[in-house]
Amino acid sequence: MNEVIFSAFGLVITPWKLVGYLGVCLFAGRWFIQLHASRQAGKPVLPTLFWLMSISGSLMTLAYFTFGKNDSVGILSNLFPFAIALYNLRLDRKSRRRAA
Repeated sequence: MNEVIFSAFGLVITPWKLVGYLGVCLFAGRWFIQLHASRQAGKPVLPTLFWLMSISGSLMTLAYFTFGKNDSVGILSNLFPFAIALYNLRLDRKSRRRAA
């Protein structure tokens, strides 16, 4: 997974970097989902997709920092948001079951 796929102008792309980039895009993109849902509701809301994208993005960047880069700072900085998003998804699902 560390073989070079593309290299130009000092930019080196490996499969692990693609995993990391996709994780960052998911983690950052969740705010566009939140913006859209809040605009629709006319108030601040956090839809379930926000938490799913948080978990997915955190897992992908966690995998990148664990296996692709072996960077303890990156691991710790992604482990915490993953745990919080997982807990919030659990609360979201529980409240939806109660409402139904």
